[in-house]
Amino acid sequence: MSRKDFMKRSIAIAKGEYKPKKSEPKVWFESLQTMAQVLSDENRNLLSTIIKEKPESIQSLAELTGRKKGNVSRTLKKMRQYGIVDFKVRNRAKKPIVNYTDFKLEVALNTYHTFLLDDKKQYDVKSYKRGSK
Repeated sequence: MSRKDFMKRSIAIAKGEYKPKKSEPKVWFESLQTMAQVLSDENRNLLSTIIKEKPESIQSLAELTGRKKGNVSRTLKKMRQYGIVDFKVRNRAKKPIVNYTDFKLEVALNTYHTFLLDDKKQYDVKSYKRGSK
């Protein structure tokens, strides 16, 4: 799906003119490069730390990982844009929550790729042949 088509689809969803089917992607990455940045080794380790240690705040997570709070905060905000994490706010502290734990990727050379996180909490890829919807 082209960026232009993706934007049209997103606007239609926001206006209530289109309701995505359950089988359709929930999260889209523009490119493999974007996906690789969001799901880098370092960021997957961050997700694992959240799951194992259950930090009560971004500051606590930063201390656990040895990363700077600003860096952790930016990373989590980016992951939140894709629905990978969310926050519970308690007394002005944001507790990070991981929404997806398993990631799967399929790539074919003759198709456009749409990356998603599905309801089963797995990372998957939907491939659309050129010229089809």
